[in-house]
Amino acid sequence: MCTAITYHTKDHYFGRNLDIYTPCREQIIITPRNFPLRFRKVRDQEEHYAVIGMAYLAGDTPLYFDGTNEKGLSMAGLSFPENAVYKPEEAGMRSVAPFELISWVLGQCAGVEEAEKLLEDVRLVDERFSSELPLTPLHWMIADRERVITLEAVEEGLKIFDNPVGVLTNNPPFSFQMVYLNNFMGLTRDAPTNRFCSSIPLEPYSLGMGAMGLPGDLSSPSRFVKAAFTKFNSVCGSSEWESVSQFFHILGSVAQQRGCVQAGKDAYEMTYYTSCCNVDKGVYYYNTYNNSQITGVDLYRENLDGEKLVCYPLIDVQQIRMQN
Repeated sequence: MCTAITYHTKDHYFGRNLDIYTPCREQIIITPRNFPLRFRKVRDQEEHYAVIGMAYLAGDTPLYFDGTNEKGLSMAGLSFPENAVYKPEEAGMRSVAPFELISWVLGQCAGVEEAEKLLEDVRLVDERFSSELPLTPLHWMIADRERVITLEAVEEGLKIFDNPVGVLTNNPPFSFQMVYLNNFMGLTRDAPTNRFCSSIPLEPYSLGMGAMGLPGDLSSPSRFVKAAFTKFNSVCGSSEWESVSQFFHILGSVAQQRGCVQAGKDAYEMTYYTSCCNVDKGVYYYNTYNNSQITGVDLYRENLDGEKLVCYPLIDVQQIRMQN
């Protein structure tokens, strides 16, 4: 289970919680412009936009969970079990494997409009990376500085939705999440007024009562609503440290603590990492379940015309700064 959001102050930000029960040896991976990207069914990219993001390195292939390219286009894949449908190849369609979709899109698209046009004749095909790596059911959020869309491969085919909320979680499909959001249109950051009965002297007895009914459980629809409410009611300064800090607080409102969601015998989901990328500056920030300190990797401090991947393993041991 996962949550992804966009956020805007002076700059633009994109990031996500990755909620899993078994870490996959994720790394921050920078794919420079001249590292060849190989694809199963579509044309390889010998040259492309540079990309930074969180990925699993399978041999010499970065399998991105989320990423941002040098033009400011961002993309994240989130678990979409029982709804994602990958199909066989079809004549006249470009066949792309789900595990390579993020690299394929971010490598060649500068914005959402280009990505949307690119995906018009795409078919996400039922092909695994290898026998050891299962094909993960996913849907995706794609965002630039101006616009956000959601991409879902379902039984009816590939669907693209405008996403005015700039939030994505998991099941059910995005269209249901938007309808479900209507149930909470009465929530407010303000103190509530008595609409129950004018003849009964009802008054708030605590701050925050305008948001009574805001979901607090860890289901996907509840996280969608809570992340949206927190994001749109968030008040933040425009500096980088204020913006990044607030971004992590927003996603922290829907983070999963190990033990609260059982995923199998002795298996518990947790928010393994939270990411936040300043898409204007190309700085990718993250923290992990075991290390709450925010760490940053700057895309533009690397040689973006290089031919080799740049990898930074996660700092996953708690960093504590002693003050005396």
